[in-house]
Amino acid sequence: MRNSNVERLLSALLGREKTETLFATLNFPSMLEDWEGGTVTRAELAQAMNMALFEDLLERSPNGRTYTNDTVVQGGAVYFDHGALRTVRWAQSGALPPGEAAFTRILRPLGFRLNGRYPLDKLGMTGRAYAHEDAPDEIAQFFVSELHPERFSAAFQRAVTNVVGTSKDPLTPLAVAQLSELERDGSLPLDAALQLLPVIVGAFARQHEVPAISDYETLLQESAEMAWIATEGNAFNHATDRVEDVFKLSDDEKAKGRPMKPSVETSRSGRVFQTAYRADTVVREFRAADGQRVTREVPGSFYEFITRKRTFDQATRSWQTDLRFDAGNATGIFKMTANAA
Repeated sequence: MRNSNVERLLSALLGREKTETLFATLNFPSMLEDWEGGTVTRAELAQAMNMALFEDLLERSPNGRTYTNDTVVQGGAVYFDHGALRTVRWAQSGALPPGEAAFTRILRPLGFRLNGRYPLDKLGMTGRAYAHEDAPDEIAQFFVSELHPERFSAAFQRAVTNVVGTSKDPLTPLAVAQLSELERDGSLPLDAALQLLPVIVGAFARQHEVPAISDYETLLQESAEMAWIATEGNAFNHATDRVEDVFKLSDDEKAKGRPMKPSVETSRSGRVFQTAYRADTVVREFRAADGQRVTREVPGSFYEFITRKRTFDQATRSWQTDLRFDAGNATGIFKMTANAA
């Protein structure tokens, strides 16, 4: 039977049709096959949020939508491995907490815990992975990166302030209280979870005003990643399907003429392999010097693929998936939005 709590949460947020499609598309954690109607656990709320964010990514990535639809038509499914988002660690961020703090206040009450820190020095960023305590292998992780403006020029820093300084905080006082209750008790009444879900899903978006084209161009000169944040904010940068053989998938997608990354990234451990489509191109608004609105084609989000090797754990007598990330892999994958800039 289908978990009725997750189903009701998603149906209220996305509607019946999209909910049915998501259940038919994505892996579902085995631990959520047992539930108590009317009481939503942190794992159930985390899964509902992840499924909604996956759907949001597909809305912004036609290539990702095409791949996903093809996979389902062929009788397959998507194993949602992780979603990635970008933040800016900068004191002048308006009402939004700087950097990843804007999201750890959501992720921690939902049951996510730090699962690794990854210096992305070539990009002037730091990445951190968050895995779910209750089902780390089955509930999609989050890869949250922070950009450090102090590593760039003074002009760049002024442009960052101009852009993110207008940010609003998407969390309402009620949502903050509900997250506190969730962190304390590990669950919420269904009515409270129904109120909270659209607020936390809405946090994964752009919270600042339309950027000035001059600020965008200043940012783009030094950091394609910060320029991306200027237009897309904290939306999912990419979502990732965990596949059995990413090398074969890469060859197959290239043969179809899909816009694949030229090569597969391999971790230093030799256990994690990643590739991706190039970012989909989107049209975004900017403010011109005369105050008029202008549009420009810029890189949007993209769809990624990952293969993770497993090892046999003698202590637990079970196979364990390598859930780590790799700084080199991440740096290479991030170029999927830089190439389209």
